[in-house]
Amino acid sequence: MATLDERPSAKRWLPLEANPDFLWGLGLPMEEAECCDVFGLDEELLEMVPKPVLAVLFLYPITAKTEEERLQQENEKKDYSSKVYFMKQTVGNACGTIGLLHALGNITSEVKLVEGSFFDKFFKSTASMDPLQRAAFLENDREMEVAHSVAATAGDTVASDNVDTHFIAFACVDGQLYELDGRKSGPISHGVSSPSTLLKVSPYLCACAITFFPVVDLLTSVDLAHLDFANPSIIPLPEVPMGYFNLQLAASGCLSVGQCAN
Repeated sequence: MATLDERPSAKRWLPLEANPDFLWGLGLPMEEAECCDVFGLDEELLEMVPKPVLAVLFLYPITAKTEEERLQQENEKKDYSSKVYFMKQTVGNACGTIGLLHALGNITSEVKLVEGSFFDKFFKSTASMDPLQRAAFLENDREMEVAHSVAATAGDTVASDNVDTHFIAFACVDGQLYELDGRKSGPISHGVSSPSTLLKVSPYLCACAITFFPVVDLLTSVDLAHLDFANPSIIPLPEVPMGYFNLQLAASGCLSVGQCAN
């Protein structure tokens, strides 16, 4: 088999806004899971989010600093569980869809997809593929391209091809919290976690470990190597600009809090 080209393709989709309504039409039953806005990182606001949490989607601005961090990680060896579902992004502006696929792909044992639906067929078809093969499959999947286009043009904001924001996902697999970003070389493990702690840990990683925000230096007094992500209640959350933490995928009563989504 010929080696797949890891470089981005010339294909570009319209970017999605932070609105996951098209999930339902592609095979995720509404009674299985729901998408909820996370309005802030204060404890009171986080308590408003239904539990248990299966995955978190995060939208952030791409800056020179985030690009430098991403390129530095390209040559780092990353060991991760074979159960982690990961795919590369080769289609421009497809990060919203890939973020959703990363979220769902790592919780398929916890939610039941509609038999024969797009999501059901996609995950069954790509289960044995490597990240680049999955990227190529998505690139040539006309059904997904149309669904993405419909969702992008049906939002509340005017769709523009020129954007500088990016979606990533966080999910628990085998008791580990993984950062899933199709623009990076592979999943990144951030330590022990579960659906009962995911929502407390993920905002911290969004704010600190990934260093997304150009307007605030969030790492000046943070020593990430000595943080205990298994006990997020003792982690000091920095202040984060409102609106950066956008979507969160949570179960609607179908999972217990202590059950790890893998």
